[in-house]
Amino acid sequence: MRSFERLIAAALIVASAFMSSLGVAAAQDKVIRIGYQKYGKLVLLKGKGTLEDKLKPLGYKVSWTEFPSGPPLLEALNVGAIDFGIAGETPPIFAQTAGAPLVYLAYDPPAPQGEAILVPKDSPLKTVADLRGKKVALNKGSNVHYLLVRALEHAGLKYTDVKTHFLAPSDALAAFSQGAVDAWVIWDPYEAAAEASTGARILADGTGLVANYQFYFSSKDFLAKNPQAVDVTLEALTEVDEWTKNNIEKVAELLSPSVGLPVPVLVRSLRRESYGIKPITDDVIASQQKIADTFFGLGLLPKTIKVSDAQRKPGS
Repeated sequence: MRSFERLIAAALIVASAFMSSLGVAAAQDKVIRIGYQKYGKLVLLKGKGTLEDKLKPLGYKVSWTEFPSGPPLLEALNVGAIDFGIAGETPPIFAQTAGAPLVYLAYDPPAPQGEAILVPKDSPLKTVADLRGKKVALNKGSNVHYLLVRALEHAGLKYTDVKTHFLAPSDALAAFSQGAVDAWVIWDPYEAAAEASTGARILADGTGLVANYQFYFSSKDFLAKNPQAVDVTLEALTEVDEWTKNNIEKVAELLSPSVGLPVPVLVRSLRRESYGIKPITDDVIASQQKIADTFFGLGLLPKTIKVSDAQRKPGS
């Protein structure tokens, strides 16, 4: 799909979420609109239905909207189409720069093996340094964008030493499988799926380079008016997180039909995730600030931001 078509598709997703949210809001004054991706703890929470049970005594209903990745999900939050969602390290940096009224609520601990730079199984490339002058596919503004920057830096290369091709995961997989790109920077479960289906090799993962945090967000306005609903949602997510950690094979079986990936692939992916949802700390915010400063220095952000402006304040 060409870039223009992808932009139109993303706009339609956001518009659809916005119209859906209007319909729910008209039927019920108290509602939490959640943006989720096809894979992860939010989709499990949706499937279990426990959040609805927990919020019902407070008079809330739940509206769910699926997104293909973090950037369009946070764009939906920016335009007021959702109230709560999850994304990796880099999408909130771009979203905050664009003025999104997001608040960092909580995070998953580091999962550096959950994203990697992949090369075909018969590729002559052996190290990240070998990527000089090569074509690298990745999703712009996603968590793997920062992984590529850090991996190149660690190998003594500049960001401009490689030819980046910004592609959504499905398009990137096609390009990777057809040999149109030399490497693909991607996250799980796509990482695990590519290893299983194409024999892709890991040139480098995030170990020693990036934390690969996953963050939970709400909009500032929703948090200010509905702090109890936000806390109940985080409580329900923590319960799903604990259940997932102790039932990885079962979770893989539940996710397989909707994700469209074999159970063994999902088991591998789930074992590379992290568990134990935690409140945001100053150290985590400092880590995010480093990413923001790095992208600004590369000319990928139009202005500097202060990530701590988006940190949840005590008592809120």
